[in-house]
Amino acid sequence: MDRLTAVQVFISIVEQGSMSAAADKLDMSRAMVTRYLFEMEQWAGVRLLNRTTRRLSLTSAGESVYQQALKLNALSLTLPVQQKHDANELTGLVRISCAQSIASQVLSVAMTEFLNQYPNMAIDLSITNKAVNLVEERIDLAIRITNQLEPSLIAKPLSTCHSVICAAPSFLKDKKIPVKPEDLAPMECLTYNFFGRSLWRFEKNGEPFSVLVGGRLSADESVFLSQAALNGAGIAMQPYLSVKKYLESGELIQLLPDYTPQPLGIYAVYTSRQNMPTTLRAVLDFLGNWFATSEYWLSMLQQRHT
Repeated sequence: MDRLTAVQVFISIVEQGSMSAAADKLDMSRAMVTRYLFEMEQWAGVRLLNRTTRRLSLTSAGESVYQQALKLNALSLTLPVQQKHDANELTGLVRISCAQSIASQVLSVAMTEFLNQYPNMAIDLSITNKAVNLVEERIDLAIRITNQLEPSLIAKPLSTCHSVICAAPSFLKDKKIPVKPEDLAPMECLTYNFFGRSLWRFEKNGEPFSVLVGGRLSADESVFLSQAALNGAGIAMQPYLSVKKYLESGELIQLLPDYTPQPLGIYAVYTSRQNMPTTLRAVLDFLGNWFATSEYWLSMLQQRHT
């Protein structure tokens, strides 16, 4: 994993006082924060934090490493992180791999804006739900929605993907509406092969919940499952970005609104920082800024809470 990011995550954990607060501050999943802390402790060769149910505190060795981490992070901020480039002069092709849901609902907007800003650039989007080998497939950048990343790759956190539990009115007709996660167990649920095939996780007021679900229809493509839910095939856990318009139109109904399904991180994944092409750096910088400032994306996050 990226050691500089591990340093920054460690500093944030100390400053925020908890793993969850650091995850919120960095817009990163709790699982990724935990992995970066593990990487930092492996790198340092010592335990850095004392962990109790109520708080985190630095070990004596951790205090020393923390002071060194502050210096290393300060030094990194003084170094140039990208080649300067003129948007009108930059020319080249960047190949991106991503899943259909984020391609159609998010990258179709973001990449259009990118190409307007970089008129001589080109983007080749490979749409697949499988985690392709970037080197073998000659992919420059993969956009992945996951909490499990390969340690050999560099991952730039972009944002968070939130999900909702939903079903069509036709499916819910004459059925008891589920009000808590365990109510889903005997019901027909549409499961996603790559995540949560039989175990759906939730949180409510900081308390975790999980339920084993099953059904006669599963798939490895979330867009297919959203369409199946629209047709009344069962209850689905879907990315909010995929079903937003159907929830607003009433074609799908959100279930268990008081329970938050386990969120996933959205990452830009690539193989190396060394000798990075300016074209790839331009895409990375654009996406980092787009997810942080785009009115289209931020409105989607805000509407999820309304």
